[in-house]
Amino acid sequence: MSSPADSIEIQNVVASTGIGQELDLEALAEDLPGADFNPDNFPGLVYRTQSPKAAALIFRSGKIVCTGAKSIDDVHEALGIIFEKLRDLTIPVEDDPEITVQNIVSSADLGHNLNLNALAIGLGLEDVEYEPEQFPGLVYRMDEPDVVILLFGSGKIVITGGKRTEDAQEAVEQIVERIEGLGLLS
Repeated sequence: MSSPADSIEIQNVVASTGIGQELDLEALAEDLPGADFNPDNFPGLVYRTQSPKAAALIFRSGKIVCTGAKSIDDVHEALGIIFEKLRDLTIPVEDDPEITVQNIVSSADLGHNLNLNALAIGLGLEDVEYEPEQFPGLVYRMDEPDVVILLFGSGKIVITGGKRTEDAQEAVEQIVERIEGLGLLS
């Protein structure tokens, strides 16, 4: 059987950047085809790219958050498209604005059912939140890498809070080692 680390799939990458100047979102919404701007519901303008599929949340301050991308490369490509669209509207955008990855959400499958009650005790209550009446998953806060892992009885897991793609790999390897060490991966 393949290792759980081989089943890791990035679900979402969130990154932020900025163009260093204020924007008139009302005017931008009119000039940028396909842009959604409804300030009564959300203070930013939403612009979606199709290839790669991502959404940019553009704020009046010039800050931009990109979400929904499936890789760091896709974030850079989507933001590159947005920077070009802004330049086309004569909004000055520097050649290579700094892009900071804020969060990478990944999923994986441990390939075995998990006894979450035993796991909650075994992993140590100080790093674990498990209230099955509130949420069906066990929340495990890992220090290194600094991520949160949601573990489900099915053996499926979600890793969130990573800043590098390697964080999910390291987290899966560590959680598998911990669970096997407790004799709970069967």
